[in-house]
Amino acid sequence: MYLEIVSPEATLFSGEVTSVAVPGVNGNFEMLNNHAPIVSLLKEGFVKITGSIELHEAVKNKFTQGDKNTTLLKINSGTVEMKDNKVIILVD
Repeated sequence: MYLEIVSPEATLFSGEVTSVAVPGVNGNFEMLNNHAPIVSLLKEGFVKITGSIELHEAVKNKFTQGDKNTTLLKINSGTVEMKDNKVIILVD
């Protein structure tokens, strides 16, 4: 599936991933390939990206490496939309 993470300053990431887990206001949830369409508000926490991803040098410092094939992004709040195998996350 395709993931795009956008902040007010820049696009932090865009590319193919295996899965993405987010801190929803009603609890954490994970989206896999062909997940049903969803829109949700996000609260403070970590966006957990699974897959072999490459980050641009300019935004690498915003991400931390988790365990095997996992990358984390700390967020304060945001919105997520999944539709047609594309996830767009707007973060604050």
